[in-house]
Amino acid sequence: MTEQRTFLDTAKRVIRAEAAALERLESVLDDSLSQAVDLLLNAKGRIIVSGMGKSGHIGRKIAATFASTGTPAHFVHPAEASHGDLGMLAQGDVVLVLSNSGETPELSDIIAYTRRFQIPLIGVASKAGSTLIKQSDVGLVLPEVAEACGTGIVPTSSTTMTLALGDALAVALMQHRNFTPARFHDFHPGGKLGARLMTVKDLMHVGAEMPLVATSGQMPQVLIEISQKAFGVVGVLDDHSRLAGIITDGDLRRHMDGLLEYKAGEVMTPNPATIQPLALAEEALSLMNDRKITCLFVCDLERAGEPVGVLHIHDCLRAGLG
Repeated sequence: MTEQRTFLDTAKRVIRAEAAALERLESVLDDSLSQAVDLLLNAKGRIIVSGMGKSGHIGRKIAATFASTGTPAHFVHPAEASHGDLGMLAQGDVVLVLSNSGETPELSDIIAYTRRFQIPLIGVASKAGSTLIKQSDVGLVLPEVAEACGTGIVPTSSTTMTLALGDALAVALMQHRNFTPARFHDFHPGGKLGARLMTVKDLMHVGAEMPLVATSGQMPQVLIEISQKAFGVVGVLDDHSRLAGIITDGDLRRHMDGLLEYKAGEVMTPNPATIQPLALAEEALSLMNDRKITCLFVCDLERAGEPVGVLHIHDCLRAGLG
């Protein structure tokens, strides 16, 4: 039990140390961060991220975050760069190089290449007087803090700060570009996250699959439409092809006496809940759950309320929502 307690105390100490490092980082951020964001925003090409060792691992994650949030980016290993991969850098790119010391030997070729061909360079290091910071167009200097390992030899606090700084750059770019959840889904079509970011348009039934009748339609026609389309509901259109109402099983039961003598417009429930095609499917599922309904008609406001699709709750469940 004592040994386990020691492990827990160590874990908490590490987290406190890294949290303190992040607070220190926040306190020293200055206009150089804004300058770095401006460089990245104005890149005509891609963001090239590079770093050696643990900084390289952090760099790969930063490049992936850039790429998944609307900023084309990839990671170039500095050692591979010295053996041909410098050809991946081009005019219009911006290079982001990470090195805690700022003196990592393997970075010399990629730094020299950016200077020779006037490719903007953003350097991240903990020493303001280091070669990397001096050679950079914009230098982002990390505060010198104790590594959380306690010995000062294992990159812990320093890599946490570098990762957070990369996230800060990525989110700043993302917000400037008004990067939407729908756009995020374009880069994340698979898995649970992809399902949550699907739009109604991705799942809805369109065209002849939609159960629709006119307000003047006779009830025998309505019953046939409900049975054939199997949504348990039918949309009722006015003379301008706009959704005027819906007819559900409940509406049929309420008009059971003389049902076949009615017209659709006399039985329908007017002004039903609808949703737009670009709304998230998760929003549609929430609306159906709140209203205790199983189906939503999809109406495009640009088409004056004309239904463009229909969505059933089972469509959302099959997509992995709920």
